[in-house]
This record gives sequence, structure tokens and C-alpha cells, in this order.
Amino acid sequence: MLAAGSCLLTDVVDQLHEDSKKINIVDRLSRHLEKGISDQTCTSYLQIVKKLAPSETVIHIDDSDVVKPDGYKFESLGIVRDGSESTSNVYKKRYYVTEAGVLTTSNHPVSIFSRIHSSSKKDYKSTNTITLNAMEQGSALFKKATFCMNRGYDDNKMFLKLNELGQDYVIGLKSNRKLLYHNKWTFATELRNRRKGKVKTNVFYKGKNHEACLSHVKVQITVSRKGIYLVLVY
Repeated sequence: MLAAGSCLLTDVVDQLHEDSKKINIVDRLSRHLEKGISDQTCTSYLQIVKKLAPSETVIHIDDSDVVKPDGYKFESLGIVRDGSESTSNVYKKRYYVTEAGVLTTSNHPVSIFSRIHSSSKKDYKSTNTITLNAMEQGSALFKKATFCMNRGYDDNKMFLKLNELGQDYVIGLKSNRKLLYHNKWTFATELRNRRKGKVKTNVFYKGKNHEACLSHVKVQITVSRKGIYLVLVY
């Protein structure tokens, strides 16, 4: 793969310089790939990544997808609504991808969990199940880390799992999220509007550096009475 500069098997075969027919070599490599990566190899890789990460570890988790609009023979290819389209009624053939990456000491993201999955498989449970597996792997590898996720993960199941694992986290909140503040359930947006940021810092947002003001308030979420900090950025 390094010599070919590509992960396509047809390109890799060109660098092997074998006497067999190209199609036969591709079939042979495909059969080996079907076996997956051995547990020993995965463990060795994760131990190397662990050495590259700082003591205060930051793990990012995000979901994406792989679209295969012209695919007909891909196994378990699912039909999923395309959230990127302007209308909500556009469906495309695709796979889900769940990725967890850790920031190294040089702030370079390196994968510690990567899973392609499809709701069309018979034994498929849910996308959340895969995400929780990613959290478990990150927690087992680093013992203590800060998990960072966007507002798509503003879900009680995520909060409960991270609390169960004893991990820190930063999760973007949806505008309809209610928080318990002074024994009263209040929308996060209302708490935001009551305050002004007192701490100034620089943030990189949409390709530019900005001077932002920060504020925070201690609250509780609906699913658990454990105290968390609502961080507000202006």
C-alpha cells in the first residue's frame, strides 16, 4: 500500500510484481482481507497509539457514512435518508461509519476505533450500540480521557454511558435540551441568554481565528442528577 500510494487492491497488485494473473492476485488478497485483522495486530497497534497520546487524553467520536449510489452487489448495503440534502425525502444506498480518534502530543488525530456498519444486517442492533462500543474501547485503552462529540450525541444514553465509565466529556447540546438549575428545569438557551462571557480566549471557527468570551454554570441533566458544567461560548 505504501509503495502504491493507494489502498485499491488493483494498485497494490502492481507493486507486488508477481507472475500470476492480476485478477487471481486480487482474488487472493480479497480472501485474506475477509478474515479481518487479528486481535494481536489490533492490540499491538493500539499500544503504539497509546504511547503517542498525552497524559490528558482527548478522544473525538463522530459518525459519517459511505455512499454507494451505483452499488448493486455490496453485502448488506442499506437505504438511509440523506441528511445533507435540502429535502428530507432523499434516500441513498450507504453504509454508516463510526470513528473514534485520539489527539497525539502533536495534535494529530489517530484512529483508535473504526467500524463500517449497516442496519441491513440481520444481527444489527443500532448505531448507538456501535458508538457505546467505541466509548468502551477508548476507556479501556486510556482509563481516563475527555470525550468530545457534537450535538448529534446529545442523548441521555451517551451521558449515562460516560458517567458509568467514569470519563470526562464535552458534548454539544441541542437547543431543546432542558437542564436542572436551582431546582427548576430550564432550557439551555435560556441559561445562555441570561449570561455574558467573562473569560476571553481565542477560538478557531469556520477557518478563522476569533476572540470569544466564555462562561459556565453548574447544572444537572434530565437522566441523571450528577452535576455537570454547561459551558457557554459567545
